[in-house]
Amino acid sequence: MKSPATLKGRSLLTLDDLSDEEMSQLIDFASELKTRKADGVRGSLLERKNIAMIFEKSSTRTRCAVAVAAADEGGRAEHLSAQDIHLGKKESTADTARVLGKMFDGILFRGFKQKTVELLAMHSGIPVWNGLTDESHPTQAIADLMTVKEKFNRLSGLKLVYIGDGRNNVANSLMMGCAKCGVSFVNCTPPTLSPNSELVANATAVAQRNGATVAVTDDPGNAVVDANVIYTDVWVSMGEEDQREERIRLLRPYQVNMDLMTQTGNLDSGSVIFLHCLPAFHDSNTDITAKSGALEVTDDVFEHECSHVFAEAENRMHTTKALLIASMVGEA
Repeated sequence: MKSPATLKGRSLLTLDDLSDEEMSQLIDFASELKTRKADGVRGSLLERKNIAMIFEKSSTRTRCAVAVAAADEGGRAEHLSAQDIHLGKKESTADTARVLGKMFDGILFRGFKQKTVELLAMHSGIPVWNGLTDESHPTQAIADLMTVKEKFNRLSGLKLVYIGDGRNNVANSLMMGCAKCGVSFVNCTPPTLSPNSELVANATAVAQRNGATVAVTDDPGNAVVDANVIYTDVWVSMGEEDQREERIRLLRPYQVNMDLMTQTGNLDSGSVIFLHCLPAFHDSNTDITAKSGALEVTDDVFEHECSHVFAEAENRMHTTKALLIASMVGEA
């Protein structure tokens, strides 16, 4: 196996922290670790490494990915909710960072403000990883691109279309991740939910050096033509629950359904896949969808053979493991 040794001792706050080459190396290293686990090999690369998991927001995939990734390689992850510690309340974020930096070998933060994860990295003296903030979700994008590469055995030259809330953290990170890997990216969203123009400009410059493009449009039918990946996310992010009804009204025309998948022209040939970072509101079995029915994706797409959402969820663990090893151990 070969991990990106240049990441040792470094934090990952956004995908801007990775070079194009490091991004590619991290995905390939995660794939090697996945094969290793499938072969029944239990490693010790994280032996005696302790990871603090700070969660202001609840989590299924991120929390479990870190816990299993650490345990697989002999490490240990400690869950710290907002109710467990004094972060930013009785104690400044900087002081909490300095305390944790004396006890742990790395910190994963999942919460609201990007500034919080930046302060943790600035003051802790140990690697800090962004497990989600309102602005960025870099660990998700790495897992997404690993999943795409598993399907197509390449990344460069593919086309990924993100449909829905075009200015959320997943869309932001996925746009830059695609640019770094040579995947042409289309953000299909209502004009009022368009991504930050500076982020688009930065991603466009990166995409150009890798032979790819970045585009923003409000026309789903045109956007998905020739797409290899259709990606969506929840319409109402955590902390925006008061906007639920308006967001549903605005995004109904951007629902991923079988008609839209067919418009890619690649469904029958198996040359298009569907991805979603989860949780997904694809049926009427939750409190949220009981009255409204499916929201961002219909059940026939979610359960179709083109859907790779659970492989994508599993890959959160493998890519997290690759990141932990690369950041805390270095070359493996």
